[in-house]
Amino acid sequence: MNNENRKEEILKLVKEKDVKFIRLWFTDILGQVKNFAITDAELEGALENGMGFDGSSITGYQDIEESDMVAMPDPNTFRILPWRPQEKAVGRMICDILTPERKPYVGDPRYALKRALEHMKRMGFDHYYLGPELEYFYFRNDQTTETLDKGGYFDLTSLDVASDLRRDTVLTLESMGIPIEYSHHEVGPSQHEIDMRYTDALQMADNVITYRVTVKEVARKHGVYATFMPKPLFGENGSGMHVHQSLFKGDKNAFFSKDDRYYLSSVAKKFIAGQLKYARELSAVFAQWVNSYKRLVPGYEAPVYIAWSKRNRSALIRVPEYHPGKEQATRAELRCPDPACNPYLTFAVMLNAGLEGIEKGYEISEPMEENLYDLSDEERERLGIKSLPDSLGEAITITEQSELVKKTLGEHIFSRFVTLKKKEWEEYRIRLTKYELENLLPIL
Repeated sequence: MNNENRKEEILKLVKEKDVKFIRLWFTDILGQVKNFAITDAELEGALENGMGFDGSSITGYQDIEESDMVAMPDPNTFRILPWRPQEKAVGRMICDILTPERKPYVGDPRYALKRALEHMKRMGFDHYYLGPELEYFYFRNDQTTETLDKGGYFDLTSLDVASDLRRDTVLTLESMGIPIEYSHHEVGPSQHEIDMRYTDALQMADNVITYRVTVKEVARKHGVYATFMPKPLFGENGSGMHVHQSLFKGDKNAFFSKDDRYYLSSVAKKFIAGQLKYARELSAVFAQWVNSYKRLVPGYEAPVYIAWSKRNRSALIRVPEYHPGKEQATRAELRCPDPACNPYLTFAVMLNAGLEGIEKGYEISEPMEENLYDLSDEERERLGIKSLPDSLGEAITITEQSELVKKTLGEHIFSRFVTLKKKEWEEYRIRLTKYELENLLPIL
């Protein structure tokens, strides 16, 4: 359906469903959802011309002297918010951000992903399909880490008190147009996962921000708090966002080859090699918070070591086993991103790192099938296996030197992102912790 027909359909739907308010969503450069509401009377004008707003108060956007921005709704993202009253209902649309001259705004994360996808198409690929698995925790409220259960992976017991929460969340996500494949209790107490069906990267980034808002809204309705903080509980698994990915030409999976012993095409191998080569440079984007590096430690199923495997979940990239007749499902699972990242920027740098591998013909080594956590530092060094940065400070220092990340994000987002992350690291670095007060104060 073309945009004009879709606009007419939205105007008709708004009248039929008694939609009074439409929220216009977009994200700042850290991936936090921002929005403002218009009434149904403004909708037709907004669909044609967008809505102006002040960009100077949005993290990473414009300075105050040049702050006029335009939010242009993408009509394909119109949904009615199911957690809002159905009388005088509330709709939402995700927006592209434009300058007053109606040109794409270089500070818009959605535009950064669109640029990467255009680069992909110039290279002859039609689709970058993604299927991320977002994990999260339920707590009693946002002031405590008191869990709702002591359940474990795939548990189906009275311990899994969040079954109704998950059920309501799945139904709500599906009513928002997001197909769901799986939902289950995760390894940690009160930790859960709902997996969305794969789709094109731009739509999936839209789905990820919708998913996070929906999970939180449904939790709030049940009187609890949902968090995508990567590592909220000491001694328990953190929350990751494992991303299954493949490139397609038309309806053909460009990652599959029947003639390779791993059933991987040369395109897939070079793509994986690119992501492995640039993993350290991308780290500050896919793991962008100081807390992200409490998750990225050996053990706890978090991938730290830069290698690929067929079965081994301790490697950074896992290629799921091929099954005859399932050529379309051939994919590479990047296991290091966490669910608190900005999905637009994360998917953009992931894609461009893989495309760089294809363009420059990078080669991968043999897969690492032994548990990488069990190897000594000397063994890993002998095998040439590097690790991800162990702090946001180290990560942002590496990212700041990355031409690939700078080219992908553009100068505007890149420079502001680096500045924001340096500030976050410095504020964290100089702060006293409970550990210091409990362990050092009594003896020093």
